[in-house]
Amino acid sequence: MSEIALVTQLKDKFGDGIVTVELAAIDAWVEVTASALIDVCEFLRDVEDYHYDMCNCITAIDYLHTDPKKAEKVDWAPHIELVYHLSSIATKKTLVIKVKIPRWKDEAAQQLPEIPSVAGVWTTAIWHEREVYDLSGVNFIGHPELKRILCPDDWEGYPLRKDYEMPLEYHGMRGR
Repeated sequence: MSEIALVTQLKDKFGDGIVTVELAAIDAWVEVTASALIDVCEFLRDVEDYHYDMCNCITAIDYLHTDPKKAEKVDWAPHIELVYHLSSIATKKTLVIKVKIPRWKDEAAQQLPEIPSVAGVWTTAIWHEREVYDLSGVNFIGHPELKRILCPDDWEGYPLRKDYEMPLEYHGMRGR
């Protein structure tokens, strides 16, 4: 089965849940809505001839310009894009799933954006989602143990957010 056939199946099955498709990229990708994420991932894991049985990594990209002059020139609103790299061990095929979410829940600053956890689809996602939560501040609904994995438990903020400000000191220790 070709990637084109897979995309046709995805569009037929999930309709508006499939936002954009780019098969000509080095890593072919499909953008899905947050509400369709779990169903699409389960389908990709179970679909014959593909069986995307591994989530290799999840990355969060913060689309925000902190420079007002640059911000006024872009044609997109600030958001976070989650990128899921999937692979099939049996077929050696790979696919990327992308999901765009707001930077803050309900656009209220400091309320973490939410997206369903794919940890129930691929157990490897447990660690990847914890890393994204810890560094980029995304709340994965339904995650079995969502807590910090790299920063100390009492760390404030999310270091990979573009508007993050490094504290001058932590528990009495001064930075540079």
